[in-house]
Amino acid sequence: MFLCMELKEFLRAATKRERAEIAVVCNDSVSYLYQLAGRHRYASALLATRIEQITRQVATRSDGRLKVVPRDSLVRYPEIFVGVLEQPDADTVRP
Repeated sequence: MFLCMELKEFLRAATKRERAEIAVVCNDSVSYLYQLAGRHRYASALLATRIEQITRQVATRSDGRLKVVPRDSLVRYPEIFVGVLEQPDADTVRP
């Protein structure tokens, strides 16, 4: 089980390349990630799940510097994930 961090913390600790890797799921928009992190916008359930998966992959390679961003921290109504099982990570997350 991974420890978690907020998207804002993740972006602050991530390198420029790591932020760009996460932005791939947002159509290459790092600025959209910052809007999500600042709670100016909320992710869809699908986008939140993709961000969780890709942050898990990036965090695994960061030697403990980064942690996974949970999908329920990115949506307006986190209860939509109650009872929804997490799917296993794919080798790559497709946008």
